Amino acid sequence: MSQALKNAALAYHTNPPGKIGIAITKPMETQQDLSLAYTPGVAEPVKAIEADAACAYQYTNKGNLIAVITNGTAVLGLGNVGALAGKPVMEGKAALFKRFAGIDVFDIEVDCTDPKALVETIAHIAPTFGGINLEDIKAPECFFVERELKKRLNIPVMHDDQQGTAIVVAAALLNALVLQRKALGDVQITCLGAGAAGIATMELLLKLGAKRENMCLVDREGVIHRDRQHLNEQKRAFALSTTKRTLSDAMHGAEVCIGVSGPGLISQEMVRSMGANPIIFALSNPIPEIMPELVRETRPDAILATGRSDYPNQVNNVLCFPYIFRGALDARATTINEAMQLAAVHAIADLAREPVLPEILSAYNLTGPLIFGPDYLLPKPIDPRLRERVSRAVELAAHQSGAVPADG
Repeated sequence: MSQALKNAALAYHTNPPGKIGIAITKPMETQQDLSLAYTPGVAEPVKAIEADAACAYQYTNKGNLIAVITNGTAVLGLGNVGALAGKPVMEGKAALFKRFAGIDVFDIEVDCTDPKALVETIAHIAPTFGGINLEDIKAPECFFVERELKKRLNIPVMHDDQQGTAIVVAAALLNALVLQRKALGDVQITCLGAGAAGIATMELLLKLGAKRENMCLVDREGVIHRDRQHLNEQKRAFALSTTKRTLSDAMHGAEVCIGVSGPGLISQEMVRSMGANPIIFALSNPIPEIMPELVRETRPDAILATGRSDYPNQVNNVLCFPYIFRGALDARATTINEAMQLAAVHAIADLAREPVLPEILSAYNLTGPLIFGPDYLLPKPIDPRLRERVSRAVELAAHQSGAVPADG
């Protein structure tokens, strides 16, 4: 990052400090207003909620309030920066929830690296919220934290680095496969990175029809295979019986490569060795696993996506997380289940196949049309139809799949 951009980023976050605040939603001008807002009037909703907890959705902001929670152990591409240093990211996430889905957020940074203690902390504060968005918690602890909270809480819980990433990657991949005339159940997939995003993406692709035997995961030590020792539970589920050991081995003949790892790890020679009409998602940010220019030099038949906004096909979680929570909150769902995730995948993928609105072209300073194709796999984040389409699809799936109580 240039010094000018660094200075601009710091200036953006000052005067006033941060990116979010609290707005009052009721009149606070007269004695009558104050007596209703606080004592003695506030006693009435308190008594109503004591008698029936569901009244909290009627008399408080619980139904439109989520917590964005981190312990700062895996922040963006910065790693374990600690809870407090993760706060600017959590505030940014909160701002995106409000901007795109009208959802209020408290960002909560928990100074705790013990996953069991983290679960206890979150569980104890959960009554405040209509949903919990976990963020930037390192693997494998993140799997435990999410799983335990889903067991204990009756509100939606999602780890965006897992499900959010997986949903947007899956939507882009479905569209890329259509363009390359391939079927998900047939393609050989290499996933570079076996942390939260990589594992969750592979699990979601399995639900969409991919075959486990066609998936080759690669971490820092190489291919995840059955002869390796000390694999965690999540990696062990994807361990192959294979002679492949290196990333080069895993790339040879692969038709899809999904990179959720680190910068510059994929070489042109690896790309050259892939199967015909490959799909390469190099999602490390800000520097991809391989730069798009190098892919184009090597494989003009490839379809490429990155995590960057300055190249086509940005895989951006903002296409998903505001709307999956909007749909879950609107349904008053108790969880975010498989059906809701798959509904989000298809809604996002389908929208990219529709004509792009003129105001979106104007916002991106585009003079020509954006048409579904190799350089347009996903809707643009500012597409106003995302809120309606994705949120509604998720809400319907919640009702149809039993994620909403019978009296919900």
